[in-house]
Amino acid sequence: MFIDSHCHLDFPEYRDRMPEVLANMAAAQVSHALCISVALPDFPAVRALAETYGHLFASVGVHPDYEDTPEPTEDFLVEAAQHPKIIAIGETGLDYYRNGERSYESMEWQRQRFRTHIRAAIRAHKPLIIHTRAASEDTIRIMQEEGAERIGGVMHCFTESTAVALAAINLGFYISFSGIVTFKNAKDLQETCRQIPLERMLIETDSPYLAPVPHRGKTNEPAWVADVGRFIASLKGLSIEVVAEQTSKNFFNCFHIDRASC
Repeated sequence: MFIDSHCHLDFPEYRDRMPEVLANMAAAQVSHALCISVALPDFPAVRALAETYGHLFASVGVHPDYEDTPEPTEDFLVEAAQHPKIIAIGETGLDYYRNGERSYESMEWQRQRFRTHIRAAIRAHKPLIIHTRAASEDTIRIMQEEGAERIGGVMHCFTESTAVALAAINLGFYISFSGIVTFKNAKDLQETCRQIPLERMLIETDSPYLAPVPHRGKTNEPAWVADVGRFIASLKGLSIEVVAEQTSKNFFNCFHIDRASC
């Protein structure tokens, strides 16, 4: 069985398709999925998915690239994370990709938001889901400064260098690969995937984005995390069964879930 460690099933693309999406998961042997919060106004819908479906989990947090949205407080994140189906804080992190002409100083709001999430995760004893894009040096630095190794978590949709991956692993984090790793032009990322121990790896779709080969150009969905797993198995010279079992075990370990209770 596979697990999709990062998806956005509250997005409009799935509003009228949930029975189909869940049936596709079952057919593809995807046993669980983690639905990710990106903005506080949408958090109730994310939480409701996890409350409605036993095999779905949820997170609470505000995406680093969402500027014009209500800002989370540390206390709010800690309180929200007490819900039994909220298993993580995030997604959080840093995203300088669309920084454009803005100064480094003008992005301080992102860095402060990131620190708030890390502090909340430590207080709530819930792992972090970290997004980093064009900001890996600051991301790792702030993780170190705030003691993120005390709680751990996952670097989601990883596209950075092997050195960044190893720095995150040294802080107790897992590395999650999305459909990007299947893309023909993702040679550097594929080499990083080869070098990362399977014991520190998760797989995800980041649905509705980044559909893996052979589904490129379509609306992604959790069922297709199996295609990510198959590609990684081939890349690393492992059986698909080994990759499915180990990445599922890693998911339960990362998010402190008793597998027997699922």
